[in-house]
Amino acid sequence: MKKSSFVFSALVSVLVACTQNPGIGNSAESSTTESPKNVLLHQLKTTHSEKEWFVPVKTALEGVTAEQAMWNDSSGNHSVGQLAYHLLFWNKRQLAKFNGQPEGAYPGDNNETFTKFNQAEWTKVVSELDSVLTTFETAIQNADEATLKEWYPTIANISAHNAYHTGQIIFVRKLQNSWDPEKGVK
Repeated sequence: MKKSSFVFSALVSVLVACTQNPGIGNSAESSTTESPKNVLLHQLKTTHSEKEWFVPVKTALEGVTAEQAMWNDSSGNHSVGQLAYHLLFWNKRQLAKFNGQPEGAYPGDNNETFTKFNQAEWTKVVSELDSVLTTFETAIQNADEATLKEWYPTIANISAHNAYHTGQIIFVRKLQNSWDPEKGVK
C-alpha cells in the first residue's frame, strides 16, 4: 500500500510540474493548461507510435520478420516476439480492466506471458498490439476525469512498462544485427 501511495504522490508531483512548466517534455503540444489526462495520453502515444525522446514500440517492431521475432541469443534474453507478446498480454488485460470487462485468464506466472508466443502468430501479435494500444489511447481520451483519477498511477506504469520492454526489443534487434540505427538508437 505504501508503494502505491508513493507512486501516486510522485505521479501527481510530475503532473503538477508539467502543468506549471510548459517546457517539460520539449513538446510542441506542451502548454500551461496541460491536464493530467493529456500528459498521460501523451505518454501512451510516445511509447506506442509517436517518436519523441525515444523509439516507440511500433517503430521498434517495424520490419521484423517472424524468423527475427523468434531469434534469441544464448544468454537467456527474451526474443523480440516474446517481448511483443508480453506487451500485448498485459496491455490487453489492462484495457479490459479499464473498460470494466473481464481481463481473461492469468496463468499466475508472469514468465508464461513471454513464452506463449510462436512464429505463426507474429503478424497477428504486431497488429493486435498496435490495435490494443490505439484503443487504449481512445478510451483514455474519452474517459471522464473521475475515472482517470483512479487510473493515473496505472496508466503511468503502463507507459513505463511499454518503454522498458521496447528498449529490450531494440537491444535484441541490435544483437541480431536487424536494427536500423536511423530509426533512432545508434
